[in-house]
Amino acid sequence: MLATTAVIVTADQVSKTLVLASHAAAGGTGFVTMRLVRNTGANGGVAAGYPVIVTLVAAAIAVTAVVFALRARGRAMAICLAVVVGGALGNLADRLLRAPGFGRGAVVDWIHLGALNGSFNLADLAIQLGIVGVVITLLASEHLRKATQPGRPRSQGNM
Repeated sequence: MLATTAVIVTADQVSKTLVLASHAAAGGTGFVTMRLVRNTGANGGVAAGYPVIVTLVAAAIAVTAVVFALRARGRAMAICLAVVVGGALGNLADRLLRAPGFGRGAVVDWIHLGALNGSFNLADLAIQLGIVGVVITLLASEHLRKATQPGRPRSQGNM
């Protein structure tokens, strides 16, 4: 889990550093383009005027994801939660360490999809994919649990 989280945080922070070093405001053509946005709010710019509150909520979400990851019973669930934790920590690092100051920093968003009205980053993508993985894992484990319940009639098939 720790390695998965570290890979996500590293990839996110390296990509943001490279984008910032390139001084690119926008670039590329097609469906996926680069558009540098400094987001002080949550995903999609929600609560942009309240960076301290957003930072505190982000920290609470990261801690909650860590607790769930440490309590995960299955490997798939633990990995999916580690991906969420990595994304949360990647964005939290921006909020804590980037300008304009500690706890008020702006998250560096740089990936823009032509069909959407906003930009995101690798941490956002990790959070979303990790949550999808958690939901799929929960559904699969529930299906398996129901299929293996004692006393449940088993299908005899067509003979």
